[in-house]
Amino acid sequence: MNPSSSQGHGAGPPERPPRRRRRARRRRRNTGTRAAPEQAQPPPVAAAHDAAYFNGYAQLGIHEEMIKDQVRTKTYRDAIMQHRSFIRGKVVLDVGCGTGILSMFCAYAGARRVYAVDASDIAIQAELVVEAISLSNIITVLHGRVEDVDINEKVDVIVSEWMGYILFYENMLKSVITARDRWLKPGGLILPSHATLYVAPVTHPDRYSERVGFWRNVYGIDMSALLNYAKQCAFEEPLVESIPSENVLAWPHVVKHVDCYTVIVQELESFTSNFYWKSMMRAPLNGFAFWFNVEFHKPEVAAAWRRLPAPPYASEGSSANRYNKRATSNKDSLLSTAPGDPPTHWQQTVIYLYDPIDLEEDQVIEGSVTLIQNRESRGFMSIELAYL
Repeated sequence: MNPSSSQGHGAGPPERPPRRRRRARRRRRNTGTRAAPEQAQPPPVAAAHDAAYFNGYAQLGIHEEMIKDQVRTKTYRDAIMQHRSFIRGKVVLDVGCGTGILSMFCAYAGARRVYAVDASDIAIQAELVVEAISLSNIITVLHGRVEDVDINEKVDVIVSEWMGYILFYENMLKSVITARDRWLKPGGLILPSHATLYVAPVTHPDRYSERVGFWRNVYGIDMSALLNYAKQCAFEEPLVESIPSENVLAWPHVVKHVDCYTVIVQELESFTSNFYWKSMMRAPLNGFAFWFNVEFHKPEVAAAWRRLPAPPYASEGSSANRYNKRATSNKDSLLSTAPGDPPTHWQQTVIYLYDPIDLEEDQVIEGSVTLIQNRESRGFMSIELAYL
């Protein structure tokens, strides 16, 4: 077996809008908390350390990227329409509404009232759209954090597109939990209702050769003295990119499964999952890829599932017997970011090793992964990975 190794990765406040970044900024362990950059005019009621985060989402480009992600947007639209019998005539809360497109879907599904909440200045633009398409009698845009705004009634439905890279980056699920505990009626609907984060070992020698091997022959000059520095520059941070399904070396491992009806904030602050794989092929191990699914189910379906023993591919700490699929009655109730599925703007999040490890077929890879949310700024998340 290979010698024990570990490495830590982190994500910090991006200089560009969070989801447009294809590299997550690093934070080493035991270095303390890095302050977010100062903003001249932070959004109203946002804490100072979140100002840069909300300011990033004030830019229209990031919303354009997400809306143009047809897998994401159409799956949300279809899920809302599938639940229109639950939404019709009811009160809906859209957490982190952005341009308000999910709120508009809910209005067209027959909602009586929609509260669209966003702390970013994009809320100002969302209100303009709502007025322009004559939905002001249904949609009320609230400019502020969901933790700070006031809604004077309980809601029947919460909808939110809260997922970040590696599912939990940005920690927006915490805001959904806050909204649920403050306003959701008993038996209310949450869309999406469930989420699962996966990790798997991957081989990607072409990527390694492209970023590192290049320096062995640069127009006939051997610049391999730069190899160590090239590895550091290329692979010290998690990368957001697409991994071909044939590059996945083992069935994925469930790192964390979330039931949005029952999850509490403390569960998300820090969690560790131990993995164990056998490589399905002989290939170099270049790193580990993360992806996620979300599902859209009514509370009674979720309650029924909680009463049943979890199948191996749905329980934490297990290997999935398919890349990403959990039993579901409707193909449109699943949004997958897995390798081999239609691509999304989330792609996959990959932690590369500085040096590949040659694996034999059936060789064992075991270890653990820990995700730690920064308590002061949603712009930080640490990933600690140990493997043997």
